[in-house]
Amino acid sequence: MGAMKRRLWKERQIWIIAIPMLVWVLVFCYYPLYGLIIAFQNYVPGHSLLSGPWVGLDNFIRFFHVPEFKHIIRNTVAISLLTMLLSLPAPIILAVLFNEVKSKLFKRSIQTLSYIPYFISWVVVASIINTILGSDGIVNDILLRLGLIDRAILFMGEGKYFWGILASANLWKEVGFSTIIYLSAIAGIDGEQYEAGRVDGLGRFGLIWHITLPSIRTTIVLLWILGLGNILNAGFEQQLLLGTPMTQDYYEVIDTYVYRYGVQLGNYSFGTAVGLMKAIIGIVLVVTVNKISKKTLDTSIF
Repeated sequence: MGAMKRRLWKERQIWIIAIPMLVWVLVFCYYPLYGLIIAFQNYVPGHSLLSGPWVGLDNFIRFFHVPEFKHIIRNTVAISLLTMLLSLPAPIILAVLFNEVKSKLFKRSIQTLSYIPYFISWVVVASIINTILGSDGIVNDILLRLGLIDRAILFMGEGKYFWGILASANLWKEVGFSTIIYLSAIAGIDGEQYEAGRVDGLGRFGLIWHITLPSIRTTIVLLWILGLGNILNAGFEQQLLLGTPMTQDYYEVIDTYVYRYGVQLGNYSFGTAVGLMKAIIGIVLVVTVNKISKKTLDTSIF
């Protein structure tokens, strides 16, 4: 205890600076957790959180019996896995390519262009996608002019295209910003390793394969573990903005369902229960995969 007090006193300036952020986390991240109690109640809006009758796990069980359950889980998992399949290797490849560019001006310019989509609102992204893939959009116009199709393809009106469009949009929007982490990891590699590799006769591809990628393996594994924890977070804004009544069977995910049938209809207890269940599943996945990674790869988050 005495050692802890001495350390706190020694680091007092850092803790003083951190106080506003700690207060923010407590108020906006931990205090609202008190509201999770309504997941086990039949909560009536406008009343006290403790006034509703207790229903136990009824709200959780109810979700498994809704008619749309199979479609919701299918869409959520499919969109998440497809997005992960594209988003896991893409930033690694992009970071390696950036690292290989020798011209600093060109490198900075391309990096900036790749980061910009991350800061664009999904409303704007949805407008761009509709302009490109709409029935009277750029793609259909080009295909019709070239005589490759006889009539416009309803990219935004057919469910079979929706998962691919959404995963590609997520990739375009997130890949540039995600490369920052990998570029930071690559920047920490000792340059002497590359020099030793060149002496041993490794070419550019050999240096990437035998030095760069193994050196950032820990970062790759940790981000993959965290990504699996978000497997049930398949998006929200993008589904509502890009989805249409004709593609609802393919875009409805857990978050959009909770919004429609939990928030809009006032079923707050049901919506809270589904959200809590999703969070618990994410935690279990992270802990499980973390243990497997620790045993097999000797790499883990905790």
